[in-house]
Amino acid sequence: MVSLWGTKNGGEDHIDGDDAGTPDGDESRSTRQPDHRGADERTQLLPPRNDGFLDPDDPAVTPYNLWSVRALRYFSVLFLMITFLWWVLLLVSIFVSPPMMHSRGSGFFDFSYTTLTAGNLLIALLFFSTPSKAMRISGLIMGVLLLIDMIIIVSVQRLRSEEGWVGISSVVWATLIALYNVLTDRVVTWGKKEEEERLTGRRESRRTLREWCAVLTATVIMIVLIIVVVLLTATLILRSRDASLKPPGKRYYVDGDKYKVHLACIGNVSYDADGKRGPTVLVEAGENPVEGSFENWIYDSYQNGTIDRYCYWDRPGIAWSDNAPSPHSAGMSADALSEALALAGEQSPWVLVSAGVGGIYSRIFSSRHARDIHGIFLVDSLHEDLLYRISSPGAGFMLWARGIISPLGLDRLAGALFNGRTREDRVYGSSAYQGGKFIKSKLQENLVANSLSKSEVSQAKNIQSEKTPLVVISSGIEVRRDNEWERKQEDLTKITNNLLAWDVVNGAPHEVWRTFTGRTILEKRLGELVHA
Repeated sequence: MVSLWGTKNGGEDHIDGDDAGTPDGDESRSTRQPDHRGADERTQLLPPRNDGFLDPDDPAVTPYNLWSVRALRYFSVLFLMITFLWWVLLLVSIFVSPPMMHSRGSGFFDFSYTTLTAGNLLIALLFFSTPSKAMRISGLIMGVLLLIDMIIIVSVQRLRSEEGWVGISSVVWATLIALYNVLTDRVVTWGKKEEEERLTGRRESRRTLREWCAVLTATVIMIVLIIVVVLLTATLILRSRDASLKPPGKRYYVDGDKYKVHLACIGNVSYDADGKRGPTVLVEAGENPVEGSFENWIYDSYQNGTIDRYCYWDRPGIAWSDNAPSPHSAGMSADALSEALALAGEQSPWVLVSAGVGGIYSRIFSSRHARDIHGIFLVDSLHEDLLYRISSPGAGFMLWARGIISPLGLDRLAGALFNGRTREDRVYGSSAYQGGKFIKSKLQENLVANSLSKSEVSQAKNIQSEKTPLVVISSGIEVRRDNEWERKQEDLTKITNNLLAWDVVNGAPHEVWRTFTGRTILEKRLGELVHA
């Protein structure tokens, strides 16, 4: 008979008949010899485990077996949903301020902290089952930096008032989530170790290539987020420094105490021989803060005795004034100025001096205080038919994009570190346009320029008193460069029937006062208008 079992003789398959019934024969049948067939792709390299433990790569070996780990993941998902809803609300509030959510600052900082929080939670969820020491260390660094930001905002009174409860809540939430993610990563590490020891008999110290890639990706992203937080902290330090710069005037609550605007007055009230109060020059800035350069020639006129007294203010979001709720039109700014003047005890008559887009605001103010206006002085003012130039969707999107990244302070930090920019430069000088508040005010101006503001100034044109003395000064460069601008400058000379002068200053840019000839003509015409 052919044997199914191998023999010690290496190839003999016959067995002795006497041995067939012996115990030794039975034993030989029960002993299986090794299979000498060649190994293939199905051959198991290691013998099967008979110790009752699972393989470390078995999907059943997971920290999700623990209810505490699953609960933390559910909480992370819940926190991400809450953060996303808050993020959407803050995004909407940039354009339309919900009740009780107005921020007297730009609103871009709280949006940045919320975006950071959402990113932190998203990274924690994507790499939830792959905890690492690098993630815990980077998360802890982020939490400490955010805690420093929270302390700065809460301790500096100006920042605290600008950010309000919305900004403070956002940075506190970001701090708590950063520390929560560190705790979550630590708990998942513990759960992974516990399940490996329970199901495989030992703690797994190796990582697969996929796990190493996940750890590397998560670490790189966390480093980027840490750099973002460092920039936010540095910008907050700059803002704290800028907050120490005292305003030359006083800040007044307006619009139901929603925000403050800055108003300053220079000089003394004068009276004529009949005891009649002399006019006060009321200055409205153009595209930039009035303190930057526009006030200089006004102050020279005051020093030279051309005028006795002048007042100027910062529109909402400019220099020392807070941002107003959105939307905010030129007419709303005119009302805020009226309220601030009343609170300061300032009285008419007024000579309204404005430049650029400031002419829109002055004309609306004039129509709402027709009996109090002694004269209107327009310096290369923007016409209402040209408001579309500052209200294009493309310009609005760029302002929004600049506002979103403004908390990083890339240009402001570079200016302070390498170009010697001072707090004066950042508040009202050459770097003022880089600030979040300034950008927010320009975005608000852009959103309603060709709708609400244009409607208001069109109404003002119909209400404007025809007897009000008027002076128009135009830029020679702008008039020769833009035919439409020239036509609209001429049209501005007809807003009243009492034009005293229209001068086109040759060689002068849009900011006419930056040339000597321009300053000379401006001061001369202002004196004539004040004494008209």
